Order: sequence, then structure tokens, then C-alpha cells
Amino acid sequence: MSQQPQGIDPQIQALTDAFRRDYRAVQSEVAKAIVGHQDVVDGVLTCLFVGGHALLEGVPGLGKTMLIRALSEALHLKFNRIQFTPDLMPADVIGTNVIQEDERGHRAFKFMEGPIFAQILLADEINRATPKTQSALLEAMQERQVTAGGSIRKLDPPFFVMATQNPLEQEGTYPLPEAQLDRFFFKLIVNYSGRQEMAEILERTATGKVVKIEPVLDAAKIIEHQKLVRRVAIAPHVRDYIIRAVLATHPRGEFATADVNKYLRVGASPRAAQAIELASKVKALLDSRYHVSNDDVKTAIIPAMRHRVLVNFEAEAEGVSSDEILRKLIEETPTNIGGK
Repeated sequence: MSQQPQGIDPQIQALTDAFRRDYRAVQSEVAKAIVGHQDVVDGVLTCLFVGGHALLEGVPGLGKTMLIRALSEALHLKFNRIQFTPDLMPADVIGTNVIQEDERGHRAFKFMEGPIFAQILLADEINRATPKTQSALLEAMQERQVTAGGSIRKLDPPFFVMATQNPLEQEGTYPLPEAQLDRFFFKLIVNYSGRQEMAEILERTATGKVVKIEPVLDAAKIIEHQKLVRRVAIAPHVRDYIIRAVLATHPRGEFATADVNKYLRVGASPRAAQAIELASKVKALLDSRYHVSNDDVKTAIIPAMRHRVLVNFEAEAEGVSSDEILRKLIEETPTNIGGK
């Protein structure tokens, strides 16, 4: 593990230690319910500690919803779940005005809050709802507010959306629009469990064992940690590496790789650069460092950009995924150029 440089502010050191302690505490509580999937758990926790949203993709039965529920139980936050279905309407998400009558017989409109008024929102099978309903989340995810009935209503911080989607069930699903995908900090792929993990899952679930997850972190602490993450130092040449990595996804751009020019139709947005930098800062703090390294950046590139780039027909025909293109991009994009 890397050592902190001499002369670091004791207050910063204390905040960094508290961050690592709270991160590990939440991680430990989630592990009581979730077997394996360490990279997915770390990705979700990274989103939490930077104030971003997470999109989990995987076939049914792999524990996506259970992971999110376990996280909600480990936090002192208001949790709501929305099961997205084709008949779900925007008002079912945001809320609506209803007529109420008081004891004097006077009638007036009153806004009834929808499930979006939470701090952790599970959007289960998000791509089963129509684009009109999906768009109801856009303002909340970006602005942390909801406009309804002619009024703007702020959401309680921290506001964290975790959505799941199934890559195989195409019947009755609607692909997420690019604008919505771009608002997810990370897209995390939940894969099948291995032999030993499967044995542990059966031991926990088929023998009558009861798992009790304790809440270990509240809203104030989470917000404090989110502020600390943004204070982590990043050198100009490391930030330039992030910028070049994002620009390398733009077909026919100055830094585009051969695979990008061949297989990508649309490159990543500036939100990708923001996500990579913030995720890299979390990684640095977890390694007891107060500065970002190029290796931190490399670990964040794929989950931050796999959903922000669009492959073309040639990539689909040849079975080339965005992950493969991004792995090659990491190999071919130099960490330092021009003496910067």
C-alpha cells in the first residue's frame, strides 16, 4: 500500500482515514448478503461516494436487486423501489396532484409525492418502461429536483439512483435513450457466480440462515465523504491522460485509435471525463493516497465509458463489444505525451 507523503495536513489524514473506515464498513455489511461480485460492489460504492448513479446489467437471478437492497439496509437513508413495467406512467414515478376535501368541505389540490422522493431509488428493470416514463427520471438524476404541478421540488440529499436491466429479455423492453445512459456514472456488468461462490450462496440461502444487515452510515457522513473526494489532488498530466482517453473514443478525432475509427459510431461525452476523474479519486483514497495516479484512471475507464460509446453496425456484425474496444484503447493511449 502506498504511503502518504510527509507533511500532509493531519485534518486531511483524519478525513481520509474516516472515509476508508466507512467505505469498508458498508462493504462489510453488503458482503453479508452478497457473495462475490466484488468489482460490482466496489463500483456501486464508488457511485455512492461521488454522488453518481449506477446501472447494473445482468441476466435474472444474479443478485442485482439483492445487492441494492443490502446497500440500502446498510445506510440510514430513505429507500424506495419502482418496478418498471410497460404500463408505468410518469405520474407513478414523480407523483401527482389530487383533490382533497377538508372538514369544512373546501376542496383543494394537494401534491402526493411519488416514490422518486427518496434518497436511494431502485429502478428495477428500468428498460421495461416506455421512453416517456424513463424520461421522468432525467431531471431528478441530473438536477436532484422534480418539476410537477408547476412547482420545483428539491430531493433530499444524497439522491442516488441504482437501476437494473436485463440484457437478454428483448420482448417488451425499450432501450434506454442515450441522454439517460449518459447520466449513469457507471455501468456495471453482473456476471455468473463461480463454483465456490455458488456453494456459499446455497449455504446461506438453503439452510435457513438469517442475515442481519446493520445500518452503518448516514446522509451527513456520505455528503462529507463526497466533498472529500473532490478535494483529492490530481496532477495536470494525469488529468490530460483522462482527457485524451475520452477524446480517443471520438471516431476520426485527433487521438482516436484504429479500433475506434473502425467500430465506434459515437464517442463519450464530457460526463465520462468527470466520472473517470472522480472514480480515480475514490481509488486513491482507498489506497491511502491523496493524489490520483494513472493506474487509478485505467481502472475507471471501462465502467465509466462502456455505456457512453455507441458501436456501429460493423462491430455488431463482428461481435465486437464496447468493452473490447475500450481495453484496446487503454493499451494504445499513452499515459504521458509531449513532456506534460
